[in-house]
This record gives sequence, structure tokens and C-alpha cells, in this order.
Amino acid sequence: MTLQERLGIEIPVFCAPMGGGIAGVALVTAISNAGGCGVLGATALPASHLAELIREARRKTRRPFGVGFAIPLLQGGELEAVCADPVAFVWLFWGDTQPHVARLHAAGMPVWVQVGSVDEARAARAAGADVIVAQGVEAGGHVRGTEKLDGFLRALVPAVAPVPVIAAGGIADLADARRAAALGAQGVALGTRFLASHESLASREYKSRIVSARAQDTVLTKLFDGGWPDATHRVLRTRSYERWLAAGSPASGARPGEGELVGKARLAGQLVPVPRYAVLPPLEGTEGDVDDFVLYAGESVSRIDDVRPAAEIVRELAPAFAR
Repeated sequence: MTLQERLGIEIPVFCAPMGGGIAGVALVTAISNAGGCGVLGATALPASHLAELIREARRKTRRPFGVGFAIPLLQGGELEAVCADPVAFVWLFWGDTQPHVARLHAAGMPVWVQVGSVDEARAARAAGADVIVAQGVEAGGHVRGTEKLDGFLRALVPAVAPVPVIAAGGIADLADARRAAALGAQGVALGTRFLASHESLASREYKSRIVSARAQDTVLTKLFDGGWPDATHRVLRTRSYERWLAAGSPASGARPGEGELVGKARLAGQLVPVPRYAVLPPLEGTEGDVDDFVLYAGESVSRIDDVRPAAEIVRELAPAFAR
């Protein structure tokens, strides 16, 4: 049985669970209603707000959808909220998944684990992961991967068989999806491409920057560490990044403008102050100059030239997995 048959979906195309609410209800349900499967980005969201989002998503789609978390940013209560109202699966990233798997399985939810190495994938399989998400170094946002996706898939798929593998990182179009499928991936997860969709909650200015950027405009760094220290991420080269670079790339505590507020961002329905070098990107309703915020983006920006409806993106990728 294929992964799409297990989930009851037509097209094994997923959105990355972009945190802070970028992968919100509108994006998730648009993807699921188009035959793919959306994944709510629950990282940094309070448990009570997450519970509301799950209920809202159920009102807008009868199709399956998942919920995703970055383990280091769990605040408490989020997994309990999902267990109380189970979804199609829970996607975990960055950390020891073993303490969470049994509880999620007991609530009837498969556990997906995103990894950046074969060793990490084997540990996830041993912990009981039902699906492995292979993240290539091309990915935007926080990045565990250290090698290009194609080579990673060649090593990973046989190493964890028969556990299904989803390909993530640098995927934007049909050619990318076909290449991942040929290497054994049973589906693809897209972050940056869905960020530049009508339904994502990224700010209009953020989406515009994605559309105008190219791969060489992205960089791997640990600069934007406010709220999540010592975690590698791929971002666009913004004014904040260039100022830091020109200052000699000083360590945290000695960076240009450190401690000053750059604006306010909407998180869980509230406007919250955002200091320079914080992990929170600009969403709809953000106050401040987008160039002062972190702008997560993958190398796939080179193949993203417009902001499109999420359903169109799903349908474009469908032939990669046609049988």
C-alpha cells in the first residue's frame, strides 16, 4: 500500500509545517482540498491557539491534514492538544523523538520525523517513526541536512526501507518532484514554494522577496538565533545579515543593533515585539521593515517567479506520482 493510499489522498504533495503560523489554516486546507495534504505549522503557537486552528481546519476541509512541530520550541501542552483532537499525522523535527512517539501512537496518529542524515533517520526508525522526511541542505528555514537532496535520497531510501520517505529541500516544480520520485521518495514536501502562495500567511513583502530572489541570494547561517540558539538556517541575505557580515560576523552579544526592536509580528492573533536577530519571520500584519526580519528561503527560489494559488502548485506536481 502506498503512502497516499494509507492517508487517503490523491497526490502525495505536502507543505512543510512552516512555523509561527505561515502554514496556517488557509494554506493547509487549500492543499488538502486540492488532493494533496497540508501540514499546520504549529511551532511557537500556544496549545490553546493550536486547538482552535485544528477545529477551524476541520470546518474547511474533510480531507486529511497533519500538524508539525520543532521539538526545541515546544512550550508545553501542544502535543496534548493534538492527542485530544487527532489529525492524520504529527511531523516532528530537530531533537529526540522517542519520548513523544508512544503517546502519539496511542492517540492513533502516525509520526513523521524530518532528518538530515542517515544516522538520524535510523534513530528515528528505531524510535518508531512511520515516515521519514529527508531534508536536503538546499532547504529554507532551519536545516539539519548537510548534503544535497539527490545524494541524500540515494543513501537514505534503502537504509530505512520499508519505511516510506518524503523528499524535502529545494523542491519547487514538476522536474524536482519527478527526480525525487525516481530516487525512491513516495512524496514531496515544499516550503518556500508554498510560502509564495496566495494562501500562506507570510507578508506580501516577504513573498515579493521570494519571487525576486535567486539561489545565490540565500545563505546558511546561525545568525537569527533569538528564541532558538545554535541552529543552522537558510535565509535571504537581508540588510541585517549584511550589516553583521560587514562588522566581521561578531558573536551573539556583540552584533550590530543587538537588543533593539525591529517591529511587531502577529503570532497567534496577537502583535508581539520582535528584536533584531529573532527567529520570527514577517507574517500578515507585521509592523516594521521586512529587511530587518529573518526571511527564511530555500535554494528553490531560483525556480519561483510568481505567487500562485496553492491548488495550482499541487496539481502541477501530480504527474510525478501518477500510476
